[in-house]
Amino acid sequence: MALVPPLDASPEAVREALAPLRNDFSVALAASGNTFTVGAVIRVAHSFLAREVFVVGEGDWYRKAAMGMHKYERIVRVGDAEQLAKATAGRPMWAVEKDLSRRSICAVERFPDGIVFLFGSERFGLPPELLALAQDVVGIPMYGVNHSFPVTVAAGIAMHEWARRKYRSGAIM
Repeated sequence: MALVPPLDASPEAVREALAPLRNDFSVALAASGNTFTVGAVIRVAHSFLAREVFVVGEGDWYRKAAMGMHKYERIVRVGDAEQLAKATAGRPMWAVEKDLSRRSICAVERFPDGIVFLFGSERFGLPPELLALAQDVVGIPMYGVNHSFPVTVAAGIAMHEWARRKYRSGAIM
């Protein structure tokens, strides 16, 4: 169930109200290739109250795609894989990558605490230096002749799978 803050609340006040509700996962996204996608993933991450969103690489992202949710999120810009590794030190990182997956995301019994879901760009996928950071690589089943999901859809599926396992008792946040 969505939290509806007072209309006159500042972004800082909304972030403070959301802080105790945040979930124990983060999203890391390669920024290259599609500025709209980065903004849209931030919006989806907000819907699942991710701990933070790491944007890896240079370039701006499209604020309108975030639908204003970027104001309430912790967005961490890192320049490259090395900086991402430092920023997420000690946390498990799983790549969501169809072609190199070791297993289906549906087969995961439990996601590790503090997991960081790692996504590539729609044009270039996951660069090798980012993929090398992943302790596991999971894929999302798909059917038909299309080769991949849009990154925003894949991110939403991964976050939903995390939430489905976390809240399988039927409890809604």
